[in-house]
Amino acid sequence: MGILNVTPDSFSDGGQFDTLKKAVKRSRELIKQGADILDIGGESTGPGSKSISLEVELKRVIPTIKELRKITKLPISIDTYKAEVAEQALTAGASMVNDVTALRGDPKMASVIKKHKCPIILMYSKDPTPRTTIKKKKYKDVIKTIKDFLKKRIQYAKKQGIKNSQIIIDPGMGHFISALPKYSYEIIARLHELKLLDLPVLIGASRKSFLGGSMQSRIEKGAIVSAIAYSAGASIIRTHDVKQIQWLKNSN
Repeated sequence: MGILNVTPDSFSDGGQFDTLKKAVKRSRELIKQGADILDIGGESTGPGSKSISLEVELKRVIPTIKELRKITKLPISIDTYKAEVAEQALTAGASMVNDVTALRGDPKMASVIKKHKCPIILMYSKDPTPRTTIKKKKYKDVIKTIKDFLKKRIQYAKKQGIKNSQIIIDPGMGHFISALPKYSYEIIARLHELKLLDLPVLIGASRKSFLGGSMQSRIEKGAIVSAIAYSAGASIIRTHDVKQIQWLKNSN
């Protein structure tokens, strides 16, 4: 899953692809490099990011999705927690929703997913709001905490009419877990335990701060972490750097 942030304040590539022309060019690069899915985000949710209006987010993502539908048949994921953004994105050509709040951010989101019968990614986050914080949260058992959370969100989704076959789970990484890096690494080491939920698992370690070092050095480290996650059973690797890890697709 290739990441395309059409935002000015993304932690890793803010402002690089914040025009339609730049976004389409970057999408072509991701496709050429071997992306299987394109994940389009119009609002940053990392530490220090600011909320934006519905109108601004729509203006960023909808034209991009419409243009991408002209050049590729690849699945397009809309990275949003807002139901109206998801609705318009799916109507414009997106085929799945990546919700960092796991259906907590907007009470209308579940009905949109049910209506469109599309896949939904439910992600764990230590914070109840869409934005994550720099907090050194400590866990007695981080995997148990994540599993318990995801079980509740899966149960909620099903009660709202979303089928089990539509759900993908994401344990979250980096600050979504804790400012303490050890927990992100523990998730990777114990990823097989999440497979017991019998749902596809997405891992998004790409360029996150727990990897340490410069942004450039995190590319290689992220590729290594992604390879370990893939070997442990992750179904989707969400990354800024498709070229560096596309070989995973053929490693079987």
